[in-house]
Amino acid sequence: MKILLALLALVSTISAFAKEPLPTKITGLKTPESVVQDKDGTIYITEIGEFDKDGDGQITKVDKKGNITVFAKGMDDPKGITMVGKNLYVTDKTRVLEVYPDGTWQVYGAQMAFPSTPVFLNDIEADKVGNLYVSDSGSLKDGGQIYKITKGGVISIIADNKNPDILAPNGLLFEGRNQMVSVDFASGILYRVNLANGATTKIAEGFGGGDGIIKTKSGKVFISDWKNGVINQLSGGKARLFKSGLTSSADMALSADGEYLLVPLMKLGELVFIPLEEAKP
Repeated sequence: MKILLALLALVSTISAFAKEPLPTKITGLKTPESVVQDKDGTIYITEIGEFDKDGDGQITKVDKKGNITVFAKGMDDPKGITMVGKNLYVTDKTRVLEVYPDGTWQVYGAQMAFPSTPVFLNDIEADKVGNLYVSDSGSLKDGGQIYKITKGGVISIIADNKNPDILAPNGLLFEGRNQMVSVDFASGILYRVNLANGATTKIAEGFGGGDGIIKTKSGKVFISDWKNGVINQLSGGKARLFKSGLTSSADMALSADGEYLLVPLMKLGELVFIPLEEAKP
């Protein structure tokens, strides 16, 4: 009897601490572009609102129980988002915003501080010590750049259109050891970028309007294609279709537990959760 009671108590304890299940879809968003999930399960989604209408952009928060609230507002066209410590960093047209845990924010990299005039700041990524890397997609055809912003706020150019490979860089993924992976929205080519000298090496091509890049804990790499509404998996130096039917699949994120892709569907105003269990080795 004592053993039975002990087992029942154990089951009760496990149930009490079981993680909340992720929803399959969040709807009603206003042009969602990027997403990040905190270690505690909280999800933050950037919403552009109406393109080029200043002041109507925001960040929406989805807590562990699925409650949806506006976390930060008054932005212009917020796009890429990343988290360093408890602060969020967001690209917003030609500036980078630093967002605090209470939802207030300030400009982190003002336009005057950039060594060249930014045009279309897009994705943003952080390294392990808190430096930020920002892609400028230019005209979405050419004129792109990749910037580095140090923890002290000093901005430098990592690569620009002096390198013919740099057309409209979008998604970024920090690899460590002074290496960054970038996918180009114009050419659909996935590059490895040397952060010390800006040199690029082609990894693979065929990623269409390349947007978000995700690397799973097991090393699988996925790239969303905004133009074609698909997600491709990098496989043997080639793009292999993983998931289709995702209208305007934008800058996605890996869930905190590593089991799902969180994918904003910009034109549909949705965030969908795609399980990775079907991904091939």
